[in-house]
Parts: sequence; C-alpha cells; structure tokens
Amino acid sequence: MMASQHRVSTTLTHRAGRVVAALFALSLAACSTVGVYPPAPVKAETVNHRYKIGPLDTLNVVVWRNPELSGSFTVRPDGRVSTPLVEDIQAAGKNPADLSREIEQLLSRVIRDPVVTVLVSGFQGNFGDQIRIVGEAAKPQAVPFRQNMTILDVMVQAGGLTDFADGNGAVLVRGSENGKQYSVRLKDLLKRGDISANVDVKPGDIVIVPQSWF
Repeated sequence: MMASQHRVSTTLTHRAGRVVAALFALSLAACSTVGVYPPAPVKAETVNHRYKIGPLDTLNVVVWRNPELSGSFTVRPDGRVSTPLVEDIQAAGKNPADLSREIEQLLSRVIRDPVVTVLVSGFQGNFGDQIRIVGEAAKPQAVPFRQNMTILDVMVQAGGLTDFADGNGAVLVRGSENGKQYSVRLKDLLKRGDISANVDVKPGDIVIVPQSWF
C-alpha cells in the first residue's frame, strides 16, 4: 500500500514539475520578444506622403465670389460629403487639392468658372493612414499620421503604458511593408528616457503592446 502511494506521489511530483517547467518556458518566451523581430529602423522616409481626407474630417469649402456656396462641412462615416449644389461626392481617400478640382467641375455646370479651395480641419485622416495602438497602452486608439511622426509622439497620444505592459516586448507591424514586424523598446523610451529607442512611424503602422507575465 505504501509503495503504491509512493508511486502515485512520485508521478504527481513529476507532472507538477513538467507543468512548472512549461509555465516557466512560456514566461521566458513572453519576456524575450525583444530580439524575436529585428529592431525597427530609426528613420522611415515618407517624403511623398500627402494627406488624404478621412471620414469625420471637417472640410472648409471656399468658392471664390460665391459665399452662399461656401461653408464648413463634415465628411460622413461613409466617406462622402454634401455641399450646396454638390451632393454626395466621395471625399475620403482624396487629397484636398483633387477634391477641389472635382467640386469645380461639378459647379461649372451651374456657375461660370468656379474657383474652389478645400481646407481640412478636425483631422481624422484616412483609415489606411492612421496609426493604431493596441494592447497595454493607457488609451488604445487610432491617431492620424503626421509628417515626421515618431513612436514617441504616438505613445504620448496613447497616454503611455499601463502598469502591466511589457514595453520592451512591443511590436511594430508595418502595413506598407506587407505586415513586416519589428521590435520596439517602449519601456526604455518611456520609462528610462532612452531616446535611442525612438523610431519614426509610417502611415498604417500598428503598435502592439503585450502584457507582462510578471
């Protein structure tokens, strides 16, 4: 009887040991994401980037010498906008200059030689250009891309890291490079002030901040 109990106890001890070893291995894997992916390039050129209008952007449309046709208009969630004499025109995904020319063409049917200027305010940006921060950021969100924007700018808007974040295990997914993944050292940057950990971001980047295991 005692031998049987001893065998059961030994078996349980071995199983417990394997479980502990497996959990330990998982914790090590979770805490060693730095190095799994190459570090993000410090510089990311976006010289040719032009702002594209997005849903919920506010457009100030100015029709020269026609104040009754001018005004401030919000792009609807479907990406379209309506102005006097120009109804339901697609705005999202276009830059302001191109939209100005389209409105001129439509207005030319009813007024002579229209001159239109579209100015954007209340920027939201096109969905494909937004930077998304998910996971253990204080305020996960999507933010409009700005020229020369860095990951520090992004994290300031996201309110930094939570107390449970594995900041140095964060991953940057670059949509413009078919989803290529890079490691970023957000803890070093935000908690330790290591500016060498700051990197440029590109339109469409996603920043994933995992949870720390301990």
